[in-house]
Amino acid sequence: MIASSSPIVRLGIRAASPPAVMVGVYLLFAGHNQPGGGFAAGLVFGAVVALRTVAGLQRPSRAHELMAIGILIIASVALLPIIWGDALLDQHVVSVDIPLLGKIKTGSALPFDLGVTAVVVGLLLAVLDGLGAPELAEEPATLRPRSLR
Repeated sequence: MIASSSPIVRLGIRAASPPAVMVGVYLLFAGHNQPGGGFAAGLVFGAVVALRTVAGLQRPSRAHELMAIGILIIASVALLPIIWGDALLDQHVVSVDIPLLGKIKTGSALPFDLGVTAVVVGLLLAVLDGLGAPELAEEPATLRPRSLR
């Protein structure tokens, strides 16, 4: 496959991965009050993993564990307010004043979005593994030039 044999494609994917991860982190944290959130961030992170897998830079692993952790986080955030006598999925907001950054406000929606992100990335990893993506990155011997065999 050209993605694994072309150094230009591999270099491009390596160069594009850190900015894409930064966009995913921005979507994760901006998603409470603006478009984005855990699902959008998970899709961006999953796209980075898919590109890196097909280019032979990474192999999908631990998809089931990532999904299980995400579901555990989502269930915990959803059910903890019931223990305190509030409604299911009730959000609690915390505000902290940090000297250099100013006032930072977050709530229980952030761990919920982290759980959603983990589930989405885990699902994409499972799909890649199920489709045989690690084998896609390998070049078949029949397609290699005779000088490389």
